[in-house]
Amino acid sequence: PSSVSTKFDPTRSSVKRKPRKTPKNGNDASAHATPKKAFKSNKISKNKDDCVKKNFVRANPNYLNTLGNAHSEWCFGAIAELVDNSRDAKATEIKISVEHHFSKNHNKEIPMLSIIGDGHGMAHEDLIAMLSFGCKKPAVSDLDRIGKFGIGFKAGAMKLGRDVIVLTQTAETRSVAFLSQSSNEGKDNLELPVVSYRRHGIYMDVDRSVHSEETIACHLTAVKEFSPFNEYFIGEKLGLFGAKGQGTQIYIWNLEEWGSECHLEWTKYNDDGDSSEEGDILICSRRERKRPGQFSKQVPLDYSLRSYLEVIFLNPRMKIYVQGSLVKSFPLAKSLNETKIIRGDIMGKPIQLILGRRQKERELMNGGMFLCWRGRLIEAYKRVGGMMHTPDMGRGVIGVADVTEVMRDGNHDLIKTTKQGFQESPAYTMLEDWLGDRTDEYWDEHFEQLREKKGKKNAENGGF
Repeated sequence: PSSVSTKFDPTRSSVKRKPRKTPKNGNDASAHATPKKAFKSNKISKNKDDCVKKNFVRANPNYLNTLGNAHSEWCFGAIAELVDNSRDAKATEIKISVEHHFSKNHNKEIPMLSIIGDGHGMAHEDLIAMLSFGCKKPAVSDLDRIGKFGIGFKAGAMKLGRDVIVLTQTAETRSVAFLSQSSNEGKDNLELPVVSYRRHGIYMDVDRSVHSEETIACHLTAVKEFSPFNEYFIGEKLGLFGAKGQGTQIYIWNLEEWGSECHLEWTKYNDDGDSSEEGDILICSRRERKRPGQFSKQVPLDYSLRSYLEVIFLNPRMKIYVQGSLVKSFPLAKSLNETKIIRGDIMGKPIQLILGRRQKERELMNGGMFLCWRGRLIEAYKRVGGMMHTPDMGRGVIGVADVTEVMRDGNHDLIKTTKQGFQESPAYTMLEDWLGDRTDEYWDEHFEQLREKKGKKNAENGGF
């Protein structure tokens, strides 16, 4: 047909063909024939992807504030996210403290929350994954791994302050990353300055395989302009790793405020041999968290970081320092008296509950369940059964259980993204009922013993 071009087409064969004979009647039947498939294929041979315009998600900087609001109910949940990351990195110790450094933007010294762990550190790719929104599941399954949703670092850091810098080192790499609300104000898309280095002999040189000289200069300028860190301060902090050390340092500033005051306050460790003067980081309000059925107004775990970190893990394997002094972590179940181990199953999944009494909790009118997931505390002082209705029933009784298996539906873990509660589900409802029944039974068994002990104590005190 006349629409078929005779222009040279390099996609077609270059083999010479014999000239076609024209019929005697002068009519070329092929001129009116349907085009062959070869012509059709030429028209659609272009790569379809070249004609497709794909849309990719852009992150507005305001999203950082939204992420921080995930922990709006309790800021220690934000700190726990960063502690979890250190534990997942196989750290043997982590140091949490408030430092003061001069900021040219504030023209004064400002408080800066630091979290320093000696885990395996992050290479450039791992750091980018941590800074990204969500991440792929690790190729190797780690049953003890607490990180799950890919937002813990961002949500935790942005709850605690507006700006954070990360220094991380492995045996062969070193990186500096800056996640900042301040430096992204007025921008349409979130910028994440990252500078990475790679070991060459005894030196760490800039890794030009992941960014250009111009990119490095741009990123370092942003860090120096919007943070208290310059190349000298960064070098000083990186020196904490040592020549072949590894780990991660996190520094957060422009800390969250209530009115004109910082949301947190801190006491300094008195290193004069007086063990009673332990450093701590506290929530200013000293308010207890709201729990159904709770009557006590004295719950140190709710406002003292030291008290919370003492029991955050079922099996403490990492030393934790707060404000320079070691947290006396302990397995909560081993601190109970008159313990009873109860085994059962919920929806065909095994569960073990350890029930016992703790005098300190009795004196504070506390009691309830401590529920863990993958060995990490998720809910504390959860009141169940008769505890829900009267302050005296279950007073001083503590239950400890790891409910990882129970709170799993196939490959889905029924835990909230903040890791401060479990999702409403049939499994959770049955768990509450089972815990309530077992706790009521324990109370009935020990109530007479408790009353006898109280009677003897009153008699020894002259009837009072």
